[in-house]
Amino acid sequence: MILPQISSSESSRPTDRYAEARKRLVDTRIRTAGVTNERVLSAIQETARHEFVPKSVREKAYFDMALPIGSAQTISSPFIVASMTETLDPQPTDRVLEIGTGSGYQAAVLSPLVAEVYSIEIVESLGITARGALDRLGYDNVFTKVGDGFLGWPSKAPFDKIIVTCSPESVPVPLVEQLREGGSMIIPVGERYQQTLYRMTKKDGELVREPLRPTLFVPMTGTAESGRKRLPDPANPTVVNGDFESAGKPNETTADNEDSTALATQPVSSEPQTTNSVEHSDEFIDGWYYGRQVKRFVENGNAMARFQNETPGLGSHLLQGLAVDGSKVSMIRLSTRVRTHNVEKGPDSDALPMLAISYYDDLRRELGMVTLGPYRGTRDWRSDSRLLRVPPTAREAIIRIGLFGATGRADFDEVRVEKMGR
Repeated sequence: MILPQISSSESSRPTDRYAEARKRLVDTRIRTAGVTNERVLSAIQETARHEFVPKSVREKAYFDMALPIGSAQTISSPFIVASMTETLDPQPTDRVLEIGTGSGYQAAVLSPLVAEVYSIEIVESLGITARGALDRLGYDNVFTKVGDGFLGWPSKAPFDKIIVTCSPESVPVPLVEQLREGGSMIIPVGERYQQTLYRMTKKDGELVREPLRPTLFVPMTGTAESGRKRLPDPANPTVVNGDFESAGKPNETTADNEDSTALATQPVSSEPQTTNSVEHSDEFIDGWYYGRQVKRFVENGNAMARFQNETPGLGSHLLQGLAVDGSKVSMIRLSTRVRTHNVEKGPDSDALPMLAISYYDDLRRELGMVTLGPYRGTRDWRSDSRLLRVPPTAREAIIRIGLFGATGRADFDEVRVEKMGR
C-alpha cells in the first residue's frame, strides 16, 4: 500500500517556513515531555498543523497549546495528540475509528502510521473543512463522514483501535460493540471539567479500564451530551482542590505525570527540609491536569503544588478549566499563596512564576488573560489576590499556575476563585 504523502509545498524542505518550528516543537515540547515512539514523533514533525487551523491563529500552530477552530471546538495541543497517538500503539495494519474529526489534524497524524482511518464529526461545517484539508494534502487513507460519533460507524466495523477526541460522561455502548475483541480504545471520560483519559481493552466482550491521566477535552455533543447527568454550575465558579489537600488515587494510574521522566531527573534541592516533609513525586494532582515538572508536596502537614525547573524556557505548569458565565458573574476574586526559591527569569518576557486566568466565550475564543505575579527571587510565603471583572460574554475559563519557563522553584497553595458580584 502507498501511504499518503504531505504535499511538496509542505514537505520538510528549505521552502517550508514551518519545518524548523515543527522540529523545535517535537524536540523541546513533546520528546522532553515523555513521548518516545519515534514513528509518532516523526508523524508529528511531518504533519503540517498550520494547514488545520484558521488563518487567524496560524502563527500559533506550533505552540504546544489548544487552538479554536470554530463552532465552539478546538484542536488539541500537539503534546496531547502525540501522547494519545503513542498510547493507541498504532500498527501498520490497523483500521482505526476516530470520534471527533474536528480540524482533521489527529487523523492526519494517524494516517502514515496505520492502514485506514475512519473519522466522524458531528458539526457539518467542521467536517467539510477537515475533508477539504485532508484531500488537499493527499491523505487518501482517511475516510470521513458527518454524523453522531456516539453511534460510531457500524458499516465499517469492527475496528482494531478507537480514539475519541471529545469527552462523554460514560463510554458509548455502540463504540464498545464496534471494537474488535482484543482491540483498544483511548477515550476521555467524566464531568465537563474533570475528566480522566483511559485506555480500554476489549476482553470477552467487556472493556477493561486503565486510567492514564487527568485531562480536559471538549464535550461529546449529540446523544452523549443530551444524556449527561452532572453539569457544571457557571453561576458559581470554583477551583477544585485549590489547596492540594486531595492526593488523588496513584494506585489507579499507570503513568503519574506527563513529565514523570523529567521529574525523576530533577536534582534534590539543597535547601534544608524538615523531617516532617514528604514528597509525592509519582502521582497526579487531583483535580488538575497537563502538569509539567510539578508534584504535590507536603510540608509539616500542609500540601502544595511544587514547580521546579533548571532549563530556561522548559515548561513547568499546571492548569484547570472551570465554567463561568459572565452574564451571571460580574466580578471574581482570584487569590493564592506563593513561595519562591532562586527563581530567575526565563528567555521569554513573561517567563516567570504567576497565576493566570484566561476567559473564553461560547465559541471558545479567548477574551483575554489576567495574572497575579510575576514572582521572583527567593521569598517566603506571601498571599496575593486581585478583584477581577468577568467579561459579559465569558462562558468558561482556564486557570494556569507555574514557572512558565523560569528556573528555580515555586510553591503554590490556596488557589481560589470566589464569586463577588451578581
